[in-house]
Amino acid sequence: MNVKIIENGDKVFRFSLSNTAPEHANALRRASINSVMTFSIDTVTFYENTSSMFDEYIAHRIGLVPIITPTGAHKADDEVLFTAEATGPITVYSRDLKSTDKEVRVASEGIPIIKLGNGQRLRLEGKARLGTASKHAKFQPGLVAMEPKGDESFDFYVESFGQMPPKEIINKACDTIKERLKDVTKAAKKL
Repeated sequence: MNVKIIENGDKVFRFSLSNTAPEHANALRRASINSVMTFSIDTVTFYENTSSMFDEYIAHRIGLVPIITPTGAHKADDEVLFTAEATGPITVYSRDLKSTDKEVRVASEGIPIIKLGNGQRLRLEGKARLGTASKHAKFQPGLVAMEPKGDESFDFYVESFGQMPPKEIINKACDTIKERLKDVTKAAKKL
C-alpha cells in the first residue's frame, strides 16, 4: 500500500492510496465517516424559553453545532457542560454557548441558533459527550469521499466540519480499524 499526500490544509486533506484492494480503501472511508469519536451536545436542559420555538427544535440546532474535540485528552464517558443565556431582541449564535472546558468549545462561532424577539428569554444548559456517527450524524467529523483511479488506486478527499484537522480524522479512523482487527484476532484465537 502506498500513500501520496496531495493537499494537507486546515480544513481539507487530499491523498492518493495505491496498491490496495477496493474493500480496504472503502473500509478506511467508512471508518472515517462513522467510527471517529467527536464531542457533540447530546442533552439540553431548558430552564427558560419564552421564544416562539419549541425546546426540541432549539436543542436539535444546538446538537448540530460542531464541537472541537482535542486529541487524546478525554475518555469515552466524559461530559463537558455548555451554558447559554440571552434576552431579546438578539440573535443567539454558537459563540454564546459557553463551555466549562477551554479545550472543548464550539468550532465555529458564527452559527445562528435562534432569533429572540423583544423581551423573549432563553436560558439553557447542554452536555457534550463523545460519540460516533454510527449513533447519530451530529457526531460525524467531516466529509470523506473516495474516487477510484484504476483497479487498485484511489484518491481521497477529506473535509473537516471543524471538530479536528482533516488529517486527524484519517489517523483516528486507522486507529479504529487497528483496534477492530485486534478484536477479530482475539476472537479467532478462541475458536
